[in-house]
Amino acid sequence: MKLPDVAGVWVTKSMVGPKDSVVNRSQVVATADGQGWTMKFAGRAAIPLRVVAAGGDSVVVEAGPFPSVLRPGQTVSSLRIVSHYKGGASTGTFEAHYGNGEVLRGKTTGMRSK
Repeated sequence: MKLPDVAGVWVTKSMVGPKDSVVNRSQVVATADGQGWTMKFAGRAAIPLRVVAAGGDSVVVEAGPFPSVLRPGQTVSSLRIVSHYKGGASTGTFEAHYGNGEVLRGKTTGMRSK
């Protein structure tokens, strides 16, 4: 897999807990060259994503800092997402570090929409 293979718009959801409760949904725009990737939550400005690694079926992106969607008034100091792509679907994990030192880990899934 190469970055052009995953270029497009992806509708994603993030889940936490033993029953994979959905905690948020977002839209990820992936570019063929790895520059200009973004993640957008409903009602929020797009958040720039940095592609830090790509190989095999996986892409690793990082973001931050940005205002937390889940915890009003808090800041996500860093977010790391590891996604595995197969056809028009993705699965993966995320780890969000908050300014107060808390860490939230969970799973992600996505479907290509465009």
